[in-house]
Amino acid sequence: MSGGAVERLATCHCGQLQLRCTGEPAKISLCHCLDCQRRTGSLFSVAVFFARAEVTLAAGVAKMFRRSSASGFDVAFHFCPECGSSLWWEPDRLPGRIGVAVGAFADPDFPMPEQAVWSQDRHAWLTLPDGIAGHAQNPVKAGSDRQ
Repeated sequence: MSGGAVERLATCHCGQLQLRCTGEPAKISLCHCLDCQRRTGSLFSVAVFFARAEVTLAAGVAKMFRRSSASGFDVAFHFCPECGSSLWWEPDRLPGRIGVAVGAFADPDFPMPEQAVWSQDRHAWLTLPDGIAGHAQNPVKAGSDRQ
């Protein structure tokens, strides 16, 4: 797309579920919380957050799982009913944003996260690159008591 907004396509492992994201990310964040570790089966999750209006379902039908989170706000996870890939989520803590799994873009050139949250749950042997701001939990949003 020359001259237009950046468009990215996130897909699940089997390709049946696809999400179209336009524009630039509002935030890219790495999360060490134990819930993200369980959800991904890895040491952390990396999410890119887009404004809700910039995200549309491009293909497929998702299943949804809602749970509370370490921050005290519910999160609704949307995943492929065929392969089980968790593709995107809607955090009640950030009602204007949609979180998308960075790995679902299959783009090794995707920008690095700017922050790491829930660092209190980080595996001690894991070292992150310089330039990623660490927060023991979620940072407090400016002008808000929400974390």
